[in-house]
Amino acid sequence: MYRLNWKWGETSPICARVSSETEVHAGDLLWLDEDGKAKPASEFPKSDDLVSTQSAFSLKFLGIAMQSSPSGKESAIRTATTGTFEFSDETQDGIPETLGTYVGANLNPAQTHLQRSSVVAVSSAKCAFGRIVHLENVPTGKAFVAIVSTVIRGGVPGSDPHHVV
Repeated sequence: MYRLNWKWGETSPICARVSSETEVHAGDLLWLDEDGKAKPASEFPKSDDLVSTQSAFSLKFLGIAMQSSPSGKESAIRTATTGTFEFSDETQDGIPETLGTYVGANLNPAQTHLQRSSVVAVSSAKCAFGRIVHLENVPTGKAFVAIVSTVIRGGVPGSDPHHVV
């Protein structure tokens, strides 16, 4: 089931074009392709390893789909470029997550492509599109993440002047 899990904060929405061949669900992580069209993370080209894929994805991270776009219809959809959202968190047990932990996109269980709306803790801002901003009463397996569009707002690496990338 797909749904937009916006929690709080200004979403700074933009309208992003989606091609007729692409299906987008509200809540999808979006990236901007070379033709200037928004696509879900599941359509991002996978590299040889997760870190390379996450790093490349974060550079093209557009935001979170606030509307759906069915396949077969070219449309423009509202896309959040900032804000706090709830995601499925697939960080392995034993890896500590604290306020400010960087998160990035995660591969599907078969390791063939990125998931549409799942996060995992990452060790570097280069792989991240957001940071954990709330830990109290968050359901198990979920993360409340403040996202920052790289395409529109410079992304996580540019938002932290004390972090050398």
